[in-house]
Amino acid sequence: MWLFVMFDLPTDTKADRKRYSNFRKALVSHGFSMLQFSIYARYYGSEESSDAQRNKIRAIMPSKGQVRLISITDRQFGKMEVFQGKTRSKPENPPQQMTFF
Repeated sequence: MWLFVMFDLPTDTKADRKRYSNFRKALVSHGFSMLQFSIYARYYGSEESSDAQRNKIRAIMPSKGQVRLISITDRQFGKMEVFQGKTRSKPENPPQQMTFF
C-alpha cells in the first residue's frame, strides 16, 4: 500500500507558514517523501499499518487548509504515468521488504 498525503495550507501570515512548515516536517519525520509540491507518499507493507499512520496524520493536521489522504495498491501505483517535461519516466519503486524466518 502507498499512502498519499495531499495538502493545500494557507501561507498568508507568518503563523500560517510556520504551521505549513511544521506539518511538512512532521510528514518527513514519519518517513514520507515528496513526490510533488504538497504531495507526499510513503509505502506501507499492509493496510493495517497504513491505517495506523492515517490516525497519526489526523492528529497533526493544521486547523486551517485542506488535507487529503488516499491509499493505493502497489499495482495501482505502478500504473502511474510520470513525466519530466515530455519524457516519460518510471514511478518510484517500493522499498525492499525484509523477510523474517
